[in-house]
Amino acid sequence: MARIDVVMPQMGESIAEGTLSKWLKKVGDSIKRDEPLFEISTDKVDAEIPAPSAGVLSEIIVQEGQTVPVQALVARIETEVGAMAATAAAAAPGGSTSPPPVGSASAKMMGASVSASPPPAVPARPASPAHMDHDGATGGNGASLEDRLRTKSSPVVRRIAAEHGVDIAALHGSGVAGRVTKRDILSFIESGASAAGSRPSMHAPAGIEQFGPLPEPWPGDVVEAMSKIRRLTSDHMVAARRTAAHVTTFFEIDLTRVARIRHKMRATFEAETRTKLTYLPFVLKTVVDGLKAHPILNAAVAGDSVIYRKQYNLGIAVALEWGLIVPVIKRAEDLSLSGLTRAVNDLADRARTKRLKPEEVQGATFSITNPGVFGSLMGTPIIPLGTSAILGLGAIEKRPKVMTGPDGEDTIAIRTCAYFSLSFDHRIVDGSDADKFMAFIKRALEAYPDA
Repeated sequence: MARIDVVMPQMGESIAEGTLSKWLKKVGDSIKRDEPLFEISTDKVDAEIPAPSAGVLSEIIVQEGQTVPVQALVARIETEVGAMAATAAAAAPGGSTSPPPVGSASAKMMGASVSASPPPAVPARPASPAHMDHDGATGGNGASLEDRLRTKSSPVVRRIAAEHGVDIAALHGSGVAGRVTKRDILSFIESGASAAGSRPSMHAPAGIEQFGPLPEPWPGDVVEAMSKIRRLTSDHMVAARRTAAHVTTFFEIDLTRVARIRHKMRATFEAETRTKLTYLPFVLKTVVDGLKAHPILNAAVAGDSVIYRKQYNLGIAVALEWGLIVPVIKRAEDLSLSGLTRAVNDLADRARTKRLKPEEVQGATFSITNPGVFGSLMGTPIIPLGTSAILGLGAIEKRPKVMTGPDGEDTIAIRTCAYFSLSFDHRIVDGSDADKFMAFIKRALEAYPDA
């Protein structure tokens, strides 16, 4: 028998912590190796973390909603079911047991280690009540047992209470000994009531400057705490907007020729590749050629210097039910039309099922967002940090257009068109550079070569 310590994995070199957003198993469940064990959120990606070893989940250390540093202990797995009894005996008052033998070196892997002695406690983040230790007491030395039990709420409840200025100690919950549950705290907030000791107003997220007073909930309003991905998106968008000098230019592009080529090759392409052929791969292929011709759009600002990227890594915005994520197609210049199609579909599918790797949402040199799939005609997207431009694709639709005939006469024809918008960083990209790039994209798509 061996005890496997499951720790918060290092999800990328620049990531120092992660939030355990959801447990997919409960204590006592049997687990297969590589079976999803819990979900985490970092400032880069939401992901499912697989079990490092087969066995039984014997202990959960970090609760849902708690943020801990990388390598912090989050759970323990016993490699044999019989070890559960030893764990229970050790946890009982006055109980004791000898430490299990150390497992083989092969049991060590990312997110897990074999140990024969209790690991150090999970470091607590003192900055916010949302990151207190499991006792959750804020000075319970003089509190009664009932008070300590009642205020021993989960990290999720404590975080919600802190964000809405609610004093948990002033509430009487529906849990054991009056413990406040998530349902209790949300119901209290929705009621618009005021608990004794509650702060009169909510607070802006850390690092976000608030101009003027924050809005207060009115009776009957529903107040919900931001999800981890929503808070991260909020922070990133504000920082990106403040960093770059945003300007947006718009072009209408005739996609009639691309539509004909796509229609002609669609059935054969999808039968051979088993992937859906959309307009996006045609755009991606053209964008790479445009970036090669206009390298400033693939550059980044570094203080007083400009970094001209020689890789063409395209970030593709994917809208999820729980937020926005931007997986990256690395070295798009090396991919054919079919390769780009496979890459787009694969990244989008794995983004929706939380199976992206941290490195797959990093390193974009240029980004593309497609609000047109929701019917939007045009938009002014925010430039991601570390890049100089982002392309927005509007809805593709048939429109009447004035065309010039072979004899110079004007005629009205039905054409498949879309508005493309380019938000660019005016610190290094001049308007002429942006418009030349867009003119290149327009010419290339309107004269796209036959497959």
